[in-house]
Amino acid sequence: MDMGIIQIVILVFVFLVIGLGIFILGWIAANKINHAKMQSSEAYAKKLTHDAEREADNIKKSAVLEAKDEWYRERTKFEKETYEKRHTIEEAEKTLLDRERKLDKKVDILNAKERNIVIKEREIAAKEKALRVKTDQLNQLINEQNEKLERISGLTSHDAKELLLANLEKEARVEAAKIAKEIRDKAVREAEKEAKEIIIGSIQRCAAEHTVESSVSVVPLPNDEMKGRIIGREGRNIRSFEIETGVDVIVDDTPEAVILCGFDRIRREIARRALEKLIADGRIHPARIEEVVEKARKEVEDSFTELGENAAMECKVYNLHPKLVELIGRLNYRSSYGQNVLQHSIEVSIFAGLMATELGLDVQDARRAGLLHDIGKALDHNMEGTHTEIGLMLVRKYDEGEVVQDAISSIHEEFEMKYLVSAIVQTADTISCARPGARREDLESYVKRLERLEDLADSFDGVEKTYAIQAGREIRVMVNTDIVDDAQAEQLAIDIAKKIEDELDYPGQIKVTIIRETRSVQYAR
Repeated sequence: MDMGIIQIVILVFVFLVIGLGIFILGWIAANKINHAKMQSSEAYAKKLTHDAEREADNIKKSAVLEAKDEWYRERTKFEKETYEKRHTIEEAEKTLLDRERKLDKKVDILNAKERNIVIKEREIAAKEKALRVKTDQLNQLINEQNEKLERISGLTSHDAKELLLANLEKEARVEAAKIAKEIRDKAVREAEKEAKEIIIGSIQRCAAEHTVESSVSVVPLPNDEMKGRIIGREGRNIRSFEIETGVDVIVDDTPEAVILCGFDRIRREIARRALEKLIADGRIHPARIEEVVEKARKEVEDSFTELGENAAMECKVYNLHPKLVELIGRLNYRSSYGQNVLQHSIEVSIFAGLMATELGLDVQDARRAGLLHDIGKALDHNMEGTHTEIGLMLVRKYDEGEVVQDAISSIHEEFEMKYLVSAIVQTADTISCARPGARREDLESYVKRLERLEDLADSFDGVEKTYAIQAGREIRVMVNTDIVDDAQAEQLAIDIAKKIEDELDYPGQIKVTIIRETRSVQYAR
């Protein structure tokens, strides 16, 4: 047991000695390895330091060289700029020297001119003094001559001057009247020729078939027995029909026809349509009459827009407000002096467009203004004011242009026109109204207008007789030859025409003709 333990102890000791030896040998080897590494690191560090120092020297040398090059370039640039500026300054100095020399020369020239002006002023002053002396002498001679003339003629200078001025004024008036007459005649001939060509061309290209409108409508009947059914028992049907429509129904001996009479064309149209429906249906009694009249009224109101659209298409006028289109359609049931207002508006639109084309003006504005010039007549029986005022209010409300507004406001010369299109529309309106068969006038108004026309012409001095002819479209004035000469006759025609324009309302235009006749009668015995 003891030996075993001793051996174990010895083995342990041996292992410890061996382990210690190995540890010591490992430690020594590690120290040598670390020492070698440290030496290698120090050598590498020294190498890096040496390379860095060498690289730094190279960079420093490069920087120095670049700095020297930059300095040399900047120096060269500076010297070049300095040279250029010096050259520019030298050139400017030369220019200034040249200008100074030129200014010196100009100053010398101005001094010489000033001396010449002073000399001339002295000469002029001397001449003025001599002229004043001669003027005084001349005035003295004129006064002496005037005194001699006054003694010879027996008139003072003031009286002679007034007499001379009166004679000159009379001669000037006569001469001016002659010249004015010649100029006016020439202008009228040329303007009238051109105007006639334009107007005739426009009329030829617009063929209007309508004439004056009647205030009655004739409704045909299938037979005379229908008259009794229209009248009804004790006249109840005809009374109911007249109450519903506001139109008088005339049932007379006219075979197979009844007459609807009324000045309101819309009511008359409603009555005509309603009566035709009743005749076609055969059932005629108050309840049925009320129903059919209401339907006819609705149809007529619906036709306004269609008529307005057709008129606008015919006149080639587009983009109208729907309300204006409806009002245009209403014009189909309005008349002026018996003339259908819608057809008249279409005529004016077409005439205005044709004339605007010939004159090189805006055709669309002319057509639009012509179609809308009487739009106020669609409402003038329902609103206060003239149709011009109502029409102007309507086109402003629906945003029509200034040209259309001006044409409506100046159509009857209530306002001064601003655009040439307005003059064209006014001319087209006159053509449409004045053509034969376009309008009619009742006998009493016609006679009064002719009498008023003759009275206006008779009110002028020198007028002997007046005759209204051509249905009042021309007035011929006979004048006293002792009072009115040829030049005064021209002025008299102008004055009479102006007074007619100011004091009379008439469709179309009125021609004023002055007739001056001198008769010399002698008898041989």
